[in-house]
Amino acid sequence: MASSRMRAAGVWLTGLSLAVVLAACASRGAVDSVRLGAAQVEPGQWMSYGRTWDEQRFSPLDQINEGNVARLGLAWYDDLNTFRGVQATPLYVDGVLYNASVWNVVTAYDARNGKVLWRFDPKVDRQWARLACCGPTTRGIAIWNGKVYIGALDGRLIAVNARSGRQVWSVQTLDTTQPYSITGPPRVFDGKVVVGNGGADYGVRGYVTAYDAERGNKLWRFYTVPGDPSKAPDGEASDSVMPMATKTWTGEWWKYGGGGTAWDSIVYDPKLNLVYIGTGNGSPHVQAFRSPGGGDNLFLCSIVAVNATTGQYVWHYQMVPNEQWDFTCTQPMVLADLQIGGRARQVLMQAPKNGFFYVLDRATGELISARTYVPNLWASEIDMKTGRPIVNPLAYVTTTPQLMTPTWMAAHTWHPMSYSPLTGLVYFSAQEQWTVQARVPDGEFRFVPWRSNSGNSFTADPERRRALQKVADSREKGYLLAWNPATQTEAFRVPYKYPGSGGVLTTAGNLLVQGTIDRTLAIYRATDGSKLWESPVQTAPVAGPITYSVDGVQYIAINAGWGGSPVAGLAAENPPVRMGPARLLVYRLDAKGVTLPAMAPPPAVPAPPPLRASEQQIQEGRRIFGETCSRCHGENAIGGLKDLRFMTPETRREFNAIVLEGTRKEKGMAPFKDLLKQADVDAVNAYLVARANEDYQDYIANPQ
Repeated sequence: MASSRMRAAGVWLTGLSLAVVLAACASRGAVDSVRLGAAQVEPGQWMSYGRTWDEQRFSPLDQINEGNVARLGLAWYDDLNTFRGVQATPLYVDGVLYNASVWNVVTAYDARNGKVLWRFDPKVDRQWARLACCGPTTRGIAIWNGKVYIGALDGRLIAVNARSGRQVWSVQTLDTTQPYSITGPPRVFDGKVVVGNGGADYGVRGYVTAYDAERGNKLWRFYTVPGDPSKAPDGEASDSVMPMATKTWTGEWWKYGGGGTAWDSIVYDPKLNLVYIGTGNGSPHVQAFRSPGGGDNLFLCSIVAVNATTGQYVWHYQMVPNEQWDFTCTQPMVLADLQIGGRARQVLMQAPKNGFFYVLDRATGELISARTYVPNLWASEIDMKTGRPIVNPLAYVTTTPQLMTPTWMAAHTWHPMSYSPLTGLVYFSAQEQWTVQARVPDGEFRFVPWRSNSGNSFTADPERRRALQKVADSREKGYLLAWNPATQTEAFRVPYKYPGSGGVLTTAGNLLVQGTIDRTLAIYRATDGSKLWESPVQTAPVAGPITYSVDGVQYIAINAGWGGSPVAGLAAENPPVRMGPARLLVYRLDAKGVTLPAMAPPPAVPAPPPLRASEQQIQEGRRIFGETCSRCHGENAIGGLKDLRFMTPETRREFNAIVLEGTRKEKGMAPFKDLLKQADVDAVNAYLVARANEDYQDYIANPQ
């Protein structure tokens, strides 16, 4: 199933050295530096987020391969008791599968049959859901020395005993008076647990912190943007580089947080003793309001390399100077050793929101190459002499609505990508989504804590906006992209009708595995993209799949649960596409007799109430919806987690209580009474009634 002569931690392991490593693996759950550094010696394990520290998401297992994958069947599954998006990559260690669902509920299973060994619920207060644009989800957990680590949505870093599921320790990583949250997976290495946070949309200052894996005490912290320069230094690892970063900001950005949150991508390189941090967008989004004199605004949308031991700055590369498009560089990073131009290079690869695929020297931060992989109105190319983008002058955000792509919905978002050393290709979910962008006029920006503070306008020139939105929706598409990082060329693509397909896994069996927006799990040939197998799963699995081996049998596991950025086309279907409940699905060869329950019949689309609101109230509702609701419920109220155009009469009657009092907070709809007044909610309701009346006749006229 895998070569007996494997390379681990940069050293060839044979004979006695291999035996020593394997002996260290014998104690169940004893994941440590030796074991993770030598992960290739144990191809059947999946002990960290990307399987190995380089996060290539490539498995040497080949029992399931292109020749027999047609025999794959569902071995077992577990209902996760939610219809929300489940984004976590499971972990597998020594016969146990560890998984995280919404609200950071972690379950340990017997990996052979799905028997629940324990379940831990950190009891996250449901109000935190409104601070996470993709819902109350997590992208994963970490394991080290008999402990499972949870980065909870409410900011707690929790260590749980891997055998019993009992809490060992918990530490609060956030200032809970600020609108931070955690959705990214913790990373663990060399006795340290490293965790970032989110919240740039709401007005916070980003940072990353390392904690002692045994006791939970803080070891170092690195701030990703400068604070108030009139105050004393933070007393943190980032102090030495903050004067340099401060020179790239103007105005009083610190009053708005600044942003730059590291909400997902953190990667460790044991060879160089570096931690790479991918940073996020500015706060607020529109640069004119946070840094009115311009400037690069370091370290927004950058890769920052810090010393793994001390957290001290080593180098940075900024993908998006002058960030104002809600671009982030928090998308997955992959480390690899490549031959480029006849030269061996240690590289870091990333395909962030802005639509360019970057290859950097991971020791120095030098830009090796960059090429756009989607239609791009933001920049024509990256200047190889300066490393800076050549930005289209028309891409800068103005008060006039205009079409833009890539967008905040991303050319490639958080969905994990995979690098196969066998094919030399990187595989990831790419998408083309367009948006209508404009900012509010000077003097009209109002910063409201705990609310999305983009600075964008959602009401300017409504007729022009409406016409452009139709164009934007018509251009939406998605595909699985195979990309050659050495030549910066596309190898092949697998097209989908809509964006939104999930994370990717490759294996030595020449398999390319992905959950699709077509509500299937699909497996393709990694060398050419030919479809080898596909199974309907009732929802779109967006999480990263894994594969593992126990008792000589290889399995493929994935969380299937739709959630994330809006997809207009899904809601435009008549009737709208329905997603089933979230489940953990596990497959093996020749498995039979396990099937998913049939979905209930779809409900009828209810007719909207008559529109009686004034145009002024509707436009005010449009503005409030755009600022407060659109991240979860879609631009123009289309394509979100819950389509609010066609609410049931019961939901319409309860609308005020749902929004203000949080009567459905158990389903993730937190109360907004601290941000919205009754008049605001009435305006939003009026806007939604107007949108329902605009679109309902199209549904009636075009039944399927």
